[in-house]
Amino acid sequence: MTSEFDSETLLTRATQLIELAKAAGADQADAVVVRSRSKSVSVRLGKVEGTEASESDDFSLRVFVGNRVASVSANPGFDIKTLAERAVAMARVSPEDPYACLADERNLARHYPDLDLYDATEVPTDALRDAALDMEQAALDVDGVKNSSGAGASAGMGGLVLVTSHGFSGSYMATRFGRSVSVIAGEGTKMERDYDFDSRLFFADLDDPKDIGRRAGERVVKRVNPRQVPTGKDLTVVFDPRLARGFVGHIAGAINGASVARKTSFLRDKMGKQVLKSGLSITDDPMIVRGSSSRPFDGEGVSGKRLVMIEDGVLNHWFLSTSTGRELGLETNGRGARGGTSVGPSSTNLALEPGDVSPEDLIRGIGNGFYVTELIGQGVNMVTGEYSRGATGFWIENGELAYAVSEVTIASNLKDMFMRLTPANDIDRKFGVASPTIAIEGMTLAGQ
Repeated sequence: MTSEFDSETLLTRATQLIELAKAAGADQADAVVVRSRSKSVSVRLGKVEGTEASESDDFSLRVFVGNRVASVSANPGFDIKTLAERAVAMARVSPEDPYACLADERNLARHYPDLDLYDATEVPTDALRDAALDMEQAALDVDGVKNSSGAGASAGMGGLVLVTSHGFSGSYMATRFGRSVSVIAGEGTKMERDYDFDSRLFFADLDDPKDIGRRAGERVVKRVNPRQVPTGKDLTVVFDPRLARGFVGHIAGAINGASVARKTSFLRDKMGKQVLKSGLSITDDPMIVRGSSSRPFDGEGVSGKRLVMIEDGVLNHWFLSTSTGRELGLETNGRGARGGTSVGPSSTNLALEPGDVSPEDLIRGIGNGFYVTELIGQGVNMVTGEYSRGATGFWIENGELAYAVSEVTIASNLKDMFMRLTPANDIDRKFGVASPTIAIEGMTLAGQ
């Protein structure tokens, strides 16, 4: 990317904001600058549909006056003295928050590693266009593909600068390149749609556009002429890795300290107890070199370390920022993330660690069941754990994928699903949430 990340200028401006906030009466403060640059090209049926480019520098200032806190944000060109004074004035009339504070000084990162998150490769707009066109054409060349929903390619970068009033000053930047395509097979009311994509920090690591297109075409053709299946209970449902990543995201949401503090997680009373089958573990590691969600420090200036969130099925940790940790009587574990002007806990490079069986053998051992490739709807209640989603996929018969299935609903409770989960060994760690194929026993399927 050609847009330079001038961290020194931004650090200086953020430092000035802090100094002006303290001069206006703030006891503590932190300032964040988020810089983003991106461009993308979208095509459909061999023609360019859109070309976009965007740039932004977003400043935010958070100030503390006693136990009162306020945050303000602005774009470049603002008067920093006015912004600082406004933030302090807002804090003085805000309600008290006993948990709001900066990270403890002893937890601040004094030294942090270069995680190799930035690729200086400049990708011309023409190259983005050509990649999108190649993806789409490769998908359309698959026998049975009838139409395209479009393809796109993108390149972007994001940088973070953070300065606090108690001594932290740091910055890092990361790039992101992406390719995606969606196509249609079948005709009339029997049309089916599917897609494929890739997203990487480094341009050279991206899958070839033609491979992405071919995979999308092959996926959608397999879904043509789906059948319905009868309603059944105690069924084993297998989640494709793309959907398994979303399922692991439900686990992350349930062990997020903010949800626990709000009492909106069905696992809020499970610390130190069994939540997955014995032998299963979930890890979170912000320090992976070239990791999709790596960061040398979090949104509060704290360096996180690799944590085994769930080990041998037992819950060991919540995701914690400083304020969430204080509310729960715990200490931050470096999972604070900036969201606008606020800080809340989040995962980084999260992974359901793989099992020791191939996905083929996992399916073969099931006999009859359901392999899910797409989920529909938002029927997940994180307070109770109730789970009910529309689904499409393939019926498993005698240990093989037999035929496409649509218009069914799968249901259970996440507590039970977690305890009945079996992972395969096909994990792909290139995404921020990584999971192998997973099988979950004892689910209900509502069909005909």
